This record gives sequence, structure tokens and C-alpha cells, in this order.
Amino acid sequence: MFHEDSLFNDARIIDSWNKSARPWTTAVRDGQIESRKQTTDQAIVNAVLDRSPASVLDIGCGEGWLARELAARNIQVLGVDAIPTLVEVARNAGGGDFRTLTYEDIAAGKLQTSVDVAVCNFSLLGKESVEGIFGAIPSLLAPQGAFIVQTLHPVTACGDLPYRDGWREGSWAGFSADFTDPAPWYFRTLESWIKLFTDNGLTLKNVREPIHPTIQKPASIIFIGEITD
Repeated sequence: MFHEDSLFNDARIIDSWNKSARPWTTAVRDGQIESRKQTTDQAIVNAVLDRSPASVLDIGCGEGWLARELAARNIQVLGVDAIPTLVEVARNAGGGDFRTLTYEDIAAGKLQTSVDVAVCNFSLLGKESVEGIFGAIPSLLAPQGAFIVQTLHPVTACGDLPYRDGWREGSWAGFSADFTDPAPWYFRTLESWIKLFTDNGLTLKNVREPIHPTIQKPASIIFIGEITD
């Protein structure tokens, strides 16, 4: 359900992921997440490769799987995440330069870089933190650079709840018992996602809806924005 109380906020998301970093690493590396294997992992790789980038910034890089995929194609990758344990395991696996930075750090200008593509793969879960990232993106992109976001499709993720922005309870349903205290997440309508791009000087060039091969419904939505000339 929707929540507006103080227990549902960006800080709670970080707290949850600090607790679940190691089981998440196991789940990703052992291929335990069916929708990723079937659809969404390849969808984000394809979206990035279609831009033919020499350099990529992976914001919310997690345990670093996307960085490794791109590095194998001779792309220079900088991965950042707010969770020290995830940065540690990503660094140990190689494939990029990994740093511990919060989204608030990035919004405050503490990351100095210029890349062809910045990507957020299911890593934009909060409210203010996400707005801060969008505000910082133009300063992180090279000319003709792109910002690529893969997230839950608003229509399929809405479920039976009202189709409006708001905090929602998290769930680790389908995951192992090693996962505890699921993070809340901030639901955005399609209109609200588009507005985040346009309000921050980004032109939405493409929207993709990767279809799950079994259920034949969108497994996600991918937004591809560019800096407005």
C-alpha cells in the first residue's frame, strides 16, 4: 500500500540494502532472479551498447555485474554505490573502477567525471535521492552523452493500488530467507518518470519495454535520455 509516514524514506532503503548486500550478491551471481535471466539483464546491456560508448558510469552498480559485461567489450566503467559491501565485492571481481558514493554525494557534486553513458539499472528506488541524481546527470555526461534508466514498468508494477506517485512497501518474496527487512520504494507513474528527464534538461530519445518471453508482459521499462541542446 501507499505510505507517507517517516518509516518510508530514502534512508530506510540504504539501511535495508546494507543488510542484504551479501545475499543479493549471491542471488545475482548464481542467476537466481528469473526475470533478469530471461529479459532485463540483456535488455540493459543492449541499450548501453547501442550507444557505442567508450566510457560508462554505472550508478548504483551493486555487485558489479553490468560493469563486468561492459568491460569485456573494452568499455571503461566507473561504478558507484552507496553500500560499501557491494562496492567491495564488485572491486574484488574486477571489471571497473568502483567507489563508495551516496546519491546525495553525487547530487552535491562530489563525483567529477565525464562519460558517454550514465546508467541506472533498477537502482532508482527512492524519492529525493532519485531527484538529486537526475539533477546531477547533465554535469556527468560528455557532449551527446546519454542517461539510460531501467526500472519497474509503472503499469505492471502498480498492481491493484491507485496509479499515483507514492511510497510502497518492499518485498523479498521469491528470495531466500537470508534476505531481511525489505526496502520500501517510491512508485512513479510514467508521466512522472518522463517529467524527471524533461525537468532536468534531458530529451527523452527512446523508451523500450522489454517483454518477458513467458508471460508476454513488460518485464521493465527503459528510458534513454540525452542532454538537450
